[in-house]
Amino acid sequence: MHLIVYVDDIVITRNDATKSSRPKRHICNHFQTKNLGCLKYFLGIEVAQSNEGIVICQRKNALDPTKNNVINCRPIDSPMNLNQKFMSEQSEPFLDFRKI
Repeated sequence: MHLIVYVDDIVITRNDATKSSRPKRHICNHFQTKNLGCLKYFLGIEVAQSNEGIVICQRKNALDPTKNNVINCRPIDSPMNLNQKFMSEQSEPFLDFRKI
């Protein structure tokens, strides 16, 4: 279980949602809280959840140059080959730690 606290925001996450209800009740009994349901945004990070897992994205921050103070920045060339092709046969796939 992970309990993430930032100022007045609390995120509780666990593999088994039924087991996180007891800590949630404990926090609600001792502090004035409000359950906002499934996490969608936290500290500017977008969170998408599915049965396959969780994906986090900072697209919103990347598209808003005023938040990142990059309005006056100049672009530079990337050293990466733009036409590089990545294939799954080139390396071993990542382990699915949920099955270990």
